[in-house]
Amino acid sequence: MSDAAPPPPSGPLAGVRVLELGHFIAAPFCTRLLADLGAEVIKIEPPGGDPVRQWGRQVEGAGAPWWSMHGRNKRSMVMNLKHPRAVEIVLGLARGCDALVENYRPGQLARMGLTREKLEAARPGLIVAHISGYGQDGLYRDRAAFGVIGEAIGGLRYLTNHPPSVSDLPPVRVGVSIGDSIAGLYAAFGVAAALWARDRGGGDGRGRTLDVALTESVLSMMEGMLPEYGVFGSVRHPTGARIATAAPSSAYPTADGAWILIGGNSDPIFERLTRLMGRPDLAEDPRFRGNALRVRNVEELDRLIGAWTAGYAARDLDRMLAVADVPATIAYTAAEIAADPQFRGRGMVREVEDPAFGAVLHAGIVPHLPDDPGAIRWPGPRAGAHTDEILGGELGLSAEEIAALRAEGVVA
Repeated sequence: MSDAAPPPPSGPLAGVRVLELGHFIAAPFCTRLLADLGAEVIKIEPPGGDPVRQWGRQVEGAGAPWWSMHGRNKRSMVMNLKHPRAVEIVLGLARGCDALVENYRPGQLARMGLTREKLEAARPGLIVAHISGYGQDGLYRDRAAFGVIGEAIGGLRYLTNHPPSVSDLPPVRVGVSIGDSIAGLYAAFGVAAALWARDRGGGDGRGRTLDVALTESVLSMMEGMLPEYGVFGSVRHPTGARIATAAPSSAYPTADGAWILIGGNSDPIFERLTRLMGRPDLAEDPRFRGNALRVRNVEELDRLIGAWTAGYAARDLDRMLAVADVPATIAYTAAEIAADPQFRGRGMVREVEDPAFGAVLHAGIVPHLPDDPGAIRWPGPRAGAHTDEILGGELGLSAEEIAALRAEGVVA
């Protein structure tokens, strides 16, 4: 794709324009979700580009392949937001936008000169989504936080571990910046809801401010942890690979060193599993009759299942369990994901041509809307690829005026 000739947006959010003043993960993830569904996103990057361009394994001269997906479907403009002239440019861009998404520390936008009042004056009805560690108010408002902090204070980090009796190692990280992504997901949902309230038939036309905290976003995903403590005073503890309330439901070893997850929670499924194992007697064993007894005797049950799975290769087990209609899967690595026919068939794994990296595998668009699916219109662009286009097209600046801004260090 040419930097100067992006294809037209398609999807349910086509016609919505979003200004992103975000960096790292949460705000850019929010706007990527919106862009995937058709929104036009103008991303303001700092000089040198978004730090995510340098995260992970890199290609010399091109940066990190993650950026290809993380920044896709967005137009990139590089601007020094600390420069006094940046405020007037941001306000000018906001005039043509429906929403603004940012993830600076609370109050930082106002300290830049971008108060709610100025933004509203520039664009009445503007939706402003603030994403921060602890929220825009409260006792912890000004504390520094990243996704991992949100995961810890929201309760996820403690539970992501083996039971205390099994391991004294620190609680493990989920493996991705899940706290940031959950906050970005809630912000995208909030922007869509605010746009609906503003614009639907009989809508009030009013702008709204969204306050999304990483900590609260994680906490909201913690199922019955808090209600159980409130009612019973019980603290939920890590359960490792198992589900504490259902059995069998764990990861089991295979003959070729992989792991296979089996969910035999209900009585009919458990009976099918035991027949496949050649142990139909287990379904009638007094220790395992009904889920409650299986949970009580899960150590012995998992030992029996693990001894059986250890005699087969992972692929063979996966096929056998599928035929027997027992929920199961290999614990996928990136290699299995990339080759999986279900992901490929539904467009969830796609090859995208990127000028910087060649063919790059991207995750597809979620949610899947068959009648109006959105599109991966282009991969993450180079930093500042659309600076001149945006300044000229959105603000009507001449080439000479843009050159002067560049000379002053306002844009790059």
